[in-house]
Amino acid sequence: MAPKQRPGIRTLTDAKALAAMANPFRSRMMDALKVDGPSTASHLAQRTGQAVGSASHHLKVLAEAGLVEEAPELARDRRERWWRLVDAGTRWSRADFGDDTAAVTAAHAAESLALQRQFERVQQWNAQAEAVPEWDDAAFATQNWLRLSPEELGEVAEEVAEVLVRWSRREIPDDGVERESVFVFARGFPAQP
Repeated sequence: MAPKQRPGIRTLTDAKALAAMANPFRSRMMDALKVDGPSTASHLAQRTGQAVGSASHHLKVLAEAGLVEEAPELARDRRERWWRLVDAGTRWSRADFGDDTAAVTAAHAAESLALQRQFERVQQWNAQAEAVPEWDDAAFATQNWLRLSPEELGEVAEEVAEVLVRWSRREIPDDGVERESVFVFARGFPAQP
């Protein structure tokens, strides 16, 4: 089953974009742009713990890969440069790259980085969860063993993605409730106990 195309979710098919995403700082910068919206290199440097010059370099690499773009309408003067994501999200499948070993290698690197960052985020959460009991009670982890065909796993993936996309695109109520960014990830793949 081919993945369903969603508006704003770009399917990456070239090594350049994947290689750009396989850098920890660039990946964090893209996450910050997703969570905070358009930002300057200075704000992104502060958010990701790097020098402004380094952040500017990484933004240039992301722009050359077509992952971020300038948002000149947000600048207060000609010196100020704002950046935003080109797409709301990205996806890729190694199967789309065929014999392009550079793209497959870049896809592996991007996936390995994403997995490492997911693991680190879980470790950070576990270390601080007791300090925020209201979130500790709401946070969740789940795992299930299912018997599925590749097509059925594709259906499960689409259903999970639809729920997450619906929540990420919802209108935030103006109800005075304080909301924080929340990281949710899911993986499904063949495995043995």
